[in-house]
Amino acid sequence: MIVVAQRSIDGRVALDRAGVAAQTGASRSTVNHWHRNRDRFGFPEAFTHDGGEWFWLDDITAFHAAHLAAKKAVLTEVDRSGGPNDRVTSGGAAAILGYASHRNLPDELIDHPDFVEELPSGRIRRYWYRRTVWAHADARTGRQSTGRTPGTTNRVRKPHPYADDPRLHAAAQLLAEAKKAGCDRRGLGVELARRLGITERTAQRLLTAAEGDPSSYGMRP
Repeated sequence: MIVVAQRSIDGRVALDRAGVAAQTGASRSTVNHWHRNRDRFGFPEAFTHDGGEWFWLDDITAFHAAHLAAKKAVLTEVDRSGGPNDRVTSGGAAAILGYASHRNLPDELIDHPDFVEELPSGRIRRYWYRRTVWAHADARTGRQSTGRTPGTTNRVRKPHPYADDPRLHAAAQLLAEAKKAGCDRRGLGVELARRLGITERTAQRLLTAAEGDPSSYGMRP
């Protein structure tokens, strides 16, 4: 069966819900959410034609433009100064995104720094390129990022997100200590988070990565 996404009705282009999803780039569930809460979002009213539910294309276009503008209005202002290859710490990344504290940084950045430095205390200092932070900011509005320099998106894929992360060794060391003591993994996430000054969720991810990466123990696969 052919699914009709749009058609011309009385000289105007109309869309069904699949057409609305295609036009806006939203998922079908999001379109349904907009429609159920149309008083809140200002989503256009549907009309019936030949037994089907339709929306005028120009109404959907106007709605989507206003919706994106409203989303952008509540976002923090991004600092675009500096060079794309400048490295910044968590405090610098927070400042770029307009956050009052590095504690407001999202997990997407915290868990995937471009570089990490292990401090004498055993804690980790994270660094990001400005272009990485800009790309994250652009993704919030669907804007095409211009921060990454050509060729940086074709890097060799790592076996897992924490490959080459020095924190992986700390996770493996903690697992080895627990194994030697005859203990299981319960409580290790809390302990690793304390040692490295990271969130417990990140600690659990590091432990999982270390368990599946024999090289982190200094062993061959």
